[in-house]
Amino acid sequence: MGNKIAVLASGNGSGFEAIYNGIKDKELDASVEVVISNNTNAPVLQKAKELGIDNFLINKTTVPQGEDPDKKLEEILDRYECDYIFLSGFMKKIPDSIVGKYSQRIINSHPSLLPKYGGKGMYGSFVHEAVVKNKETQTGVTIHFVNEVYDEGKIILQDSVEVKKDDTPSTLEERVKEQEKKTIIKALKKVFES
Repeated sequence: MGNKIAVLASGNGSGFEAIYNGIKDKELDASVEVVISNNTNAPVLQKAKELGIDNFLINKTTVPQGEDPDKKLEEILDRYECDYIFLSGFMKKIPDSIVGKYSQRIINSHPSLLPKYGGKGMYGSFVHEAVVKNKETQTGVTIHFVNEVYDEGKIILQDSVEVKKDDTPSTLEERVKEQEKKTIIKALKKVFES
């Protein structure tokens, strides 16, 4: 049995789908053990349910009053004994206690060539809007380890995507997402082999 992965996602979880397909197509020697979201309406939870993968919604409204959602998150991660945690558009900072416990085992996908367009508030369409507005000619995908500072962990792999003159933030986002699926697989292979 390969590497056990926990996926944390706040939305569609396109990274989760890429990993799931990579496992199904035998590109990755791994399994997604659990999917966790902090967003009640996250489509990723339904996708996980349909695929028979354990899934949890953890936020202030789902934990008993007075309990800490971060503690609950840590409990679930510990229970599933995952080798890696993959962040697929997870819109919440990972608590330092989890970052410390899973050092060099929490992996994030970011839709730009870090350090450009990284940091607090730089996620999803905000990144692509900034790239187009600044008339960049290149953007891309960065897969990196997570540390205590947003988007500053050690880079595992980067792939570039050309910014075309007539790109809008949404056309650019589409191409970056396509590239991201491939980059995630390549980066995980690299991590698993190291």
